[in-house]
Amino acid sequence: MKKVVLIEDDTILRENIAELLELSGYAVTTAPNGKIGVETAIQTLPDIIICDIMMPELDGYGVLEILAQNDITKYIPFIFLSAKTERQDVRRGMDLGADDYITKPFSEEELISAIESRIAKAAILLEEREQYQKNTTHEDELKTLHDLKNFFDDNGTLFDFSKDEIIYKEGQNSNFIYLILKGVVKCHKLDEQGKELTTALHKEDDLFGYTSFTQNIPYQETATTIKETEIVGISKSELMNVLHQNHKVTLALIQLLTDDLKNVKDQLLQMAYSSVHKKTAATIIKFAEKLNHKPNDPIKISRNDLASVAGIATETLIRTMSSFKKQGLIEMEGRNIRILDLQKLQEIC
Repeated sequence: MKKVVLIEDDTILRENIAELLELSGYAVTTAPNGKIGVETAIQTLPDIIICDIMMPELDGYGVLEILAQNDITKYIPFIFLSAKTERQDVRRGMDLGADDYITKPFSEEELISAIESRIAKAAILLEEREQYQKNTTHEDELKTLHDLKNFFDDNGTLFDFSKDEIIYKEGQNSNFIYLILKGVVKCHKLDEQGKELTTALHKEDDLFGYTSFTQNIPYQETATTIKETEIVGISKSELMNVLHQNHKVTLALIQLLTDDLKNVKDQLLQMAYSSVHKKTAATIIKFAEKLNHKPNDPIKISRNDLASVAGIATETLIRTMSSFKKQGLIEMEGRNIRILDLQKLQEIC
């Protein structure tokens, strides 16, 4: 039995149309206004939606716009039912993507015929989409993280940020997953005393910003650029669709998340048990790996950021770095740090 969602604010007309459709063999769910109609359509996923235009809460145009933007409802046939017969009203409805437009008063035969033809057309289009996906799945399948990053690059929204600019804040809705095209991003949180703790450093070609792919969990940390940065973002819903259709890249992403978790654990162990000298040396090397294209290039980074990643007080970090400078391991000039003896610095770690 085909399912119909009928959205109509006129109680008598709504009941009459529902009875007519039920007698014609359709399962009908009704809604008295546009807002409830949207919720009903998403919950029941009918075979067709019939919707009045002039309604309280949300008019028919608004209903169609919302459902057309939802991946699970955008292909459901949509028929406007209205007394509005002006040409511009009809044109607006069709421009928004309506499949048909029936004006009141109408005959039973006219309504049933429109419903049957639109459901048949939707079934044909569904078969064509499925066949197209079947034919293109293997050649277009994403298999590796490299493929996924190329997808970000080709389809993502581009964002440019200046140095020290916030990309997102802890607690904000986690709408996007990001790929860094150029630059460096640090993720950080504030502890109970208001002290900043850097939780991760991300360089060019890194993915970041993921919290949960299945739940609406907000960002758990703040992301800030360390230098001029260019990133591309993909919405979580779009990424979920990609992962659903490309199982091999899903496994690759799981491995990436596993590696990230291991790195976080290693960082926590280092902060908890390593000596100040080990923490400082390891942090300098980490920033050098993230920021430098050449080993001998200077690192331009604030002492606060270094201390935050190392998990030690800024004053302690500065004293340790002065010791490294005296030993000829590094040289410092303002914010710039240059590694002079990488091997000995690694030996300290």
